[in-house]
Amino acid sequence: MTIGFSSWAARSTCVLCVAGLLTLMPAAAAARAERPDPGPPGGPRATAQPSALYRSGTQVRPRPGAPRVPEVSALSWVVADAGSGDVLAANDAHRELPPASTLKTLFALTVLPVLPGGIRHEVSTHDLAGIGPGSSLVGVVEGQTYRVSDLWNGVFLNSGNDAVHVLASLTGGWSATADRMQAKARGLGARDTHVRSPDGYDAPGQVSSAYDLAVFGRAGLRRPDFARYCAKVDAMFPGRDGSSYGIMNTNRLLTGADGVEPYPGLIGVKNGYTSNAGNTLIAAARRDGRTLVVTVMNPQEGGGHAVYEEARSLLDWGFEAAGRVEPVGSLAPGDVPPGQGPQAVPAAATAAKPAEGDPGWPETGAILGVAGLGAGVMALALRLKLVRDDGS
Repeated sequence: MTIGFSSWAARSTCVLCVAGLLTLMPAAAAARAERPDPGPPGGPRATAQPSALYRSGTQVRPRPGAPRVPEVSALSWVVADAGSGDVLAANDAHRELPPASTLKTLFALTVLPVLPGGIRHEVSTHDLAGIGPGSSLVGVVEGQTYRVSDLWNGVFLNSGNDAVHVLASLTGGWSATADRMQAKARGLGARDTHVRSPDGYDAPGQVSSAYDLAVFGRAGLRRPDFARYCAKVDAMFPGRDGSSYGIMNTNRLLTGADGVEPYPGLIGVKNGYTSNAGNTLIAAARRDGRTLVVTVMNPQEGGGHAVYEEARSLLDWGFEAAGRVEPVGSLAPGDVPPGQGPQAVPAAATAAKPAEGDPGWPETGAILGVAGLGAGVMALALRLKLVRDDGS
């Protein structure tokens, strides 16, 4: 059964409830990130250890018989085990570069948990304001009513910046969404990412890294809704007057479009392109019970399809090299260089921290109380105003 609000007022109640609740998230998350660690009683704080991932050039620790790392032209790349988080090899993993639409993975990690897919929303002029010229679009139009799940198809498959704008409008607005994305990135240990435009559109100062994008891809695959959307090859998108039209995933390594051979076992995640960022890609594949995530940023040779072919060669290498290389780092939070980021803490203190992916923003009883009140208001609005959609 699909749910929908029967009136503008009910939709507004729900959206205002969610938006009001979400405005607390950036400040609380930032407070947690900035809170100094007092260190162990009676002694100095532990010092973070250097990571090979902060060194320039290709980093790999082969055992005897390990395959040679392929030559690729990308400015930055990472090959990691999505299960353990072990980084098998990388090149300039923390180099800050424009991410293009791969940043939509962080947008999804931030917004998916607070927007049920069955909600229906009539798009307003305000929702579509500020879309950058030349943006990729799925075809969202003012005055049309869409399910949130339709808009997510537009984000993941068609990389629609129009769909991103509407979803951001539903959860507090453009700037508030960027702030929450920034807090989410820090919570995941992704410290190279600076969010200016939630859709990945080029903006001054907006950067990420191959390491951070791999973190986002790995975290996304742990969410069933994210994993489902990013693995879709095609879907139907609502048009005018009750019509619909087909959209196809722009990740050619998944679809096999435009002469690119599909990669066996590929399960997503997201591609991107702008003239400033070049081609970027987060790709994940599963084989023999193992899942790898690869990021490739801005290949310098081979044309527009090079990002897929370089990802293919890195995935092939990663599956062959599994068990034959020592990890050069980890996608888990805390992999930071000396003197940067949060300082290391004793094992007991680390164990008490929220698990990876836990939003962690309800820091006080007051915030929990507001969250409970917001949930209660939303539940009451839904009970009073929801109607059954017999066409789902």
